[in-house]
Amino acid sequence: MKFVEVDGLGPVSRIGLGTWQFGAREWGYGDEYASGAARDIVARARALGVTLFDTAEVYGTGRSERILGEALGPERADVVVASKVFPIAPFPPVVRQRARASARRLQLDRIPLYQIHQANPLVPDSVIMPGMRSLLDDGVIGAAGVSNYSLQRWRKADAALGRPVISNQVHFSLAHPNALTDLVPFAERENRIVIAYSPLAQGLLGGKYGLDNRPSGIRATNPLFGTENLRRIEPLLTTLREVAAGVGAKPAQVALAWLISLPGVVAIPGASSVEQLEFNVAAADVELDEDAKNALTAAARAFRPVSIARFAADAIRERLRRR
Repeated sequence: MKFVEVDGLGPVSRIGLGTWQFGAREWGYGDEYASGAARDIVARARALGVTLFDTAEVYGTGRSERILGEALGPERADVVVASKVFPIAPFPPVVRQRARASARRLQLDRIPLYQIHQANPLVPDSVIMPGMRSLLDDGVIGAAGVSNYSLQRWRKADAALGRPVISNQVHFSLAHPNALTDLVPFAERENRIVIAYSPLAQGLLGGKYGLDNRPSGIRATNPLFGTENLRRIEPLLTTLREVAAGVGAKPAQVALAWLISLPGVVAIPGASSVEQLEFNVAAADVELDEDAKNALTAAARAFRPVSIARFAADAIRERLRRR
């Protein structure tokens, strides 16, 4: 496993574990998964050196936090558990109350990393961050982070907190490389981290899906799986396959390896089984040379997905044709 040293957190594994699927029925995993496979996945992650476990109060309305806390057992105090508050009425007393509720579900006295889940468009960080600051001062959380923040809003959160907001968790992958422009350089310059969620673009970067094999369930609503986007992303997938063949790895592992080769970037793929967890963690051992990294970066930047409006219009036309 590779690690990055983060102020206030210590060593953070470059490959973490996202636990949205723990207790969240929208991913198709029910009670049996939560009480069995989830525990096995967490135990194996710890054995493989994973130290970063990400959850949120809205994942399964608290069930993900509860399942993760139970699965970690006595080791829950020895890893970087990251949770998030959803910013509905994010006034300081509310933020403090909800952080303590998350800590109880996680069975923690102190949440190592606590994040604002979204940038609230109506409530500025000058209102939100005093609540986070008091949680830091009281030792309820170890460090403050944000999620889905632009660089401009990240800076404003810094100023409002009066100390570094050490992380920004964003949608980031070869298929969604926007963070390369400003967030990654800022994180490198300021000794922060960017936490990449959906690092495999919901499985698209594994090469499993295509025009003749569309996903079902929640993935079917992802615009990346629209007909035109599947056509447009093929040059990127071709580059990914070529690099994977050259290093003796799978495309999905190369996609993760590319992410964690970037300064200050860690990835939090989910895992539906121990085997998938092991597959993801093995990406930390994949070494990419500069030519491979540059080729992947260029292919990622060249991918131009269609707008959501275009995706929706195409989907309607396809349904009408099938009637």
